[in-house]
Amino acid sequence: MPIAAIDLPVRKLAIDLSSGFARHWHGGDAYRSMYFNALSMSFPVGEQFFIDSVRAGSATLPDDDVHAPLHALVAQFTGQEATHRHLHGLYNRHLERQNLRNRWQGWAQRRVDWCHALGLSPLNLVAVTAAYEHLTAVFSDALLRHGWMDGADEPMQTLWRWHASEETEHKAVAFDLYRAMGGGNLRRMAWYLYVFAIFSLESNVQTLLNLKRDGSLFRPRTWGSALRFWFGRNGQLRRCTGALLGYLRPGFHPDDDDNRAIAAQWLAQNSSRWTRVK
Repeated sequence: MPIAAIDLPVRKLAIDLSSGFARHWHGGDAYRSMYFNALSMSFPVGEQFFIDSVRAGSATLPDDDVHAPLHALVAQFTGQEATHRHLHGLYNRHLERQNLRNRWQGWAQRRVDWCHALGLSPLNLVAVTAAYEHLTAVFSDALLRHGWMDGADEPMQTLWRWHASEETEHKAVAFDLYRAMGGGNLRRMAWYLYVFAIFSLESNVQTLLNLKRDGSLFRPRTWGSALRFWFGRNGQLRRCTGALLGYLRPGFHPDDDDNRAIAAQWLAQNSSRWTRVK
């Protein structure tokens, strides 16, 4: 889709997390609840990194008519990510009250500090961001398309489907910025392999830690749910593997899969649950 044709509204979501949510908010399913809780634990640090990276990358491009649409998208991207960071910060504070321990936040922050200590260039930071954005875009599409939130409590269904819709909307911004900065395929693929390995390890370790703290780690029901979530008809491996590997094609672009319509559909059908801020 042409850059000029994309609009990324910053939305305020009409949900209240102040009163918290159930421990097993995903329809009583411990595994799914703790897996998505683990993902949320990574978001505030991760999304701040994405914001800082695309801002640094955008600053290297000329402020001219050619790059004006991309600069505008970067500004909208950062607005959406800042809203995600805020709401997942509220979410994570409730997880702390449930006695879950967020280790992923510390792991992520140490990597951010490492990036700064090494003096990684804006091009490399944007390449890392584009890699993470592809992972989240693939998972977001599956969440919207294959019912991964079916049975979950409100407002959690709304929170996750809204987040997935916005990730789908802005899935190409970091990638397009990377290309505009002159980034090539080899660097892009190398960072993706690194990001994929780190994400796969840490998401699963944090989920196991959550299940242990929850007391549900060794329950047969927990592992039955895990097997269905990963290997079932609409499981992660079946629904995501091909799309995840697609990033390694030399000619890859996020818009090869033009799936923004599914995000637009959810946002339109649930327009009463959000207001446009800007």
